[in-house]
Amino acid sequence: MRFSTQTLLLQLGVVLLVVLLSGTVHAWLVYERIGTEAENQALTLARTVAADPEIRSGVQTISKEEGTPPPDVLAAGRLQAAAEAVRVRTGALFVVITDETGLRLAHPETARLGERVSTDPSVALGGQEITTRNTGTLGPSAGAKVPVYAPENSTTIVGEVSVGYSVESLSNSLARDIVPIALTAGGSLLAGVLASFLLRRRLQRLTLGLEPEEISTLVHDQVAVLQGVDDGVIGVAADGRISVFNAAAARLLDMPDATGQDWASAAVPEQLKQLTQPAARDAEAVEVVAGGRVLVASARKAWHRQEDLGWVVILRDRTELQQLTRQLDAVGTMSTALRAQRHEFANQLHTIAGFMSIGQHHAAKEYLARISATGPLKFPVEQAELLQDTYLQAFVGAKGVEASERGVALRIGPETLVRGHVADPQDVTTVLGNLIDNAVSAAVAGLSAERWVEVELLDDATENGGTLHILVGDSGDGLGSLEPEEVFAEGFTTSEQPVRSGAGQGLGLALVRQLARRRGGDVRVLEPGSSGGPGAVFMATIPGVMDSAEHAGTGADSTLREDSNG
Repeated sequence: MRFSTQTLLLQLGVVLLVVLLSGTVHAWLVYERIGTEAENQALTLARTVAADPEIRSGVQTISKEEGTPPPDVLAAGRLQAAAEAVRVRTGALFVVITDETGLRLAHPETARLGERVSTDPSVALGGQEITTRNTGTLGPSAGAKVPVYAPENSTTIVGEVSVGYSVESLSNSLARDIVPIALTAGGSLLAGVLASFLLRRRLQRLTLGLEPEEISTLVHDQVAVLQGVDDGVIGVAADGRISVFNAAAARLLDMPDATGQDWASAAVPEQLKQLTQPAARDAEAVEVVAGGRVLVASARKAWHRQEDLGWVVILRDRTELQQLTRQLDAVGTMSTALRAQRHEFANQLHTIAGFMSIGQHHAAKEYLARISATGPLKFPVEQAELLQDTYLQAFVGAKGVEASERGVALRIGPETLVRGHVADPQDVTTVLGNLIDNAVSAAVAGLSAERWVEVELLDDATENGGTLHILVGDSGDGLGSLEPEEVFAEGFTTSEQPVRSGAGQGLGLALVRQLARRRGGDVRVLEPGSSGGPGAVFMATIPGVMDSAEHAGTGADSTLREDSNG
């Protein structure tokens, strides 16, 4: 049996029991009230009969006689006539008059005249009034007994008067009164049944028709799944409240648990809220920068049968993947540059061989001296010799090859001074690569005929790790009417200023700023630039990414430096 059916039957049983108990108690109270009213009415009537002078006189007269008159005499007497007249007029079951010994002087059945009454008259003959409910010769009744005093002496008791009303008449009165009781009980039962059915339907709707065991299993499964996956899961109920916010979501968004908060006012990125708008029903996944991470967010509408359950927002961390992609891009760029330079190196060797074959040893010596001053591999980066770190040399050189292919000259600023060595190539690649890429795009899009990008790098390497300061300027048209902080907004990109969008996705500058700030540094606009050049100047500070010169042979980039030196 389903839990909702069990609940319905239990509620119906409780309602039925309550109605029956209430109806029974109410009927009993009505019966007691009618009985009490009958007793009071009998007492009043008995007092009236006992106070009648003719009754008092007649009872006294018979009490003074020797013995009791025979039944036929009593039946024809005035006491019997008076008692019967009162009984018929009031509808009582009986009006009985006795003498001081309890013998009947008046009774509805004349054959019982002169006999002792069937109920004890001692209380009334003792001078006290009493109400009774008992069964006599005429059946069960509710009545009263009142003493009869002598006419000339109110203290002398000469008999008693008993008046009773039939219990059957009480039952008839109760039957008349029980109709409203029954209607009330029936209405209460009907209301209870209806309320039980409505409660059952609401229970089924709230539990989606699931049994308690199924709900318990779902809760355990939900906790196990939501807390066990690395993806962030946010559930938004149909009423706009956050119903699910797992630990992964809190970690990826770098915020506390937001369960129970209003989705519209929650401190989550606006791009996530836009995913749950009605117009975004079929929207594809978007990239969001939050908590120093690059997240891929998607939202799906949740339905159960025809019921709208709200939205489910899924967050996936692409930070590591994007960092690896940037590293691979950097390696690929340097590999392409080295492959191109290999041909140049081969040509240089052929030139030297040609000089030697024709005996031009002096020319060969001069040629060797020239190429020794610049190294065997020559990147199209002006003043590249100012960089002492081999990783920076290779990375900036590779970027110089890319810039050269786009018609932009990449050069190292004269104030560059890097004494330490890169200890964290990953963060340096992300920040420096983004700034150079943006600057190259700005130079290409600018109006200046001379296209260039200038990079200055300074470090303050210490024994415990130092800070790398990066300045990147270009020959572009600057930020124009944009405020400096606008270019760091998540998703920022315009057709007029496509150069500050970060790899064409609107994530570059926002990402590098969050990355730098996570390490205790920052990225900011030093100069906004002007139309016609020079363009904007960006400054980045990245703490903890440099080793001192004494640690040149250690660190994550030692292998790369050894390969480059070789």
